[in-house]
Amino acid sequence: MADIKGKSILVTGGAGFIGSHLCDALLAGGAARVVCVDNFFLGKRENLEEAFKYDNFVFYRDDARNFGVLQAVMEKEKVEVVYNMATIALNYSFFNPFDAYMVNVEIANTLLELLKIGAYKTLIHTSSSEAYGTARYSPMDEKHPIDPTTPYAAGKAAADLMVHSFYKVLGLDISIVRPFNNYGPRQNAEGVLAAIIPATARRIQEGGRPVVEGDGEQTRDFIYVADTVRALILAYEREESRGQIINLGSGKDISINSLLQGICDYMGYDGEWDHRPARTSDVRNLCADSGLAKRLLGFEPEIDFREGIVRTLDWYSELQRGREHFGESEVCRGI
Repeated sequence: MADIKGKSILVTGGAGFIGSHLCDALLAGGAARVVCVDNFFLGKRENLEEAFKYDNFVFYRDDARNFGVLQAVMEKEKVEVVYNMATIALNYSFFNPFDAYMVNVEIANTLLELLKIGAYKTLIHTSSSEAYGTARYSPMDEKHPIDPTTPYAAGKAAADLMVHSFYKVLGLDISIVRPFNNYGPRQNAEGVLAAIIPATARRIQEGGRPVVEGDGEQTRDFIYVADTVRALILAYEREESRGQIINLGSGKDISINSLLQGICDYMGYDGEWDHRPARTSDVRNLCADSGLAKRLLGFEPEIDFREGIVRTLDWYSELQRGREHFGESEVCRGI
């Protein structure tokens, strides 16, 4: 069994939603050094507020696609383990489909080439349930067909295939983790790339209406970010994960209508909703079979959706109060 304690670990996309929580957990868990590379496309410096309290945390603002950058960082920081968390939000597929696809493939290619030449020892690659497309059967195990419906999802699927093939051909030290729908504090709440939970909370806080696309009966399997991070660490420590693709989910699907109603109930909103056409190529249903994660990692989610959504909305409510008190610009500087 491997151990994160004493290891020098690189997290690509470490200033993002899941990546920043992973940095915090690795530091708290005794990693010798945690190195973050992020270009702030979606990541934010304030997400790393806790990480910067540690003397053994190092941040580089750069692009994880750049082979020379990562090679130099790995050499300087003596990196042993890489967690690949870097990506572009799914919604970017509708604005710039080519980049939404290529960023996933190019980052994976860079990391595989560096692993091949011995620049580091172990890659924990993060995929997405979007690679599956709409469920053909439910719950969806790792044998479910790959049928991505967006360029983002196609890039995730292509990167997974490339990473898995390098394991098969070269025997490299690789695990692939495929989370379903993450939620929790720090998820992007702003602009067209915002996630549905923080975006809805922010709309209501600012006097707007919840937005439902299509009939709202599309379903998702939500997993709280702290559970995902715990599983990512187990994926390194449990070497039985090598060469595997491992789903992470709750095994329960929730409709978007039910999700929005829960947010409205929490926030005391009983007004009307804005109805918009269904999003192009939207996945209809997702629900995970995480049996392999339980068998190989000993992992089961600890935080159910009722508890997780309250924790999440409490955090966003506190963040909004901070904005109102200090002003938006000060909050963005990390005050």
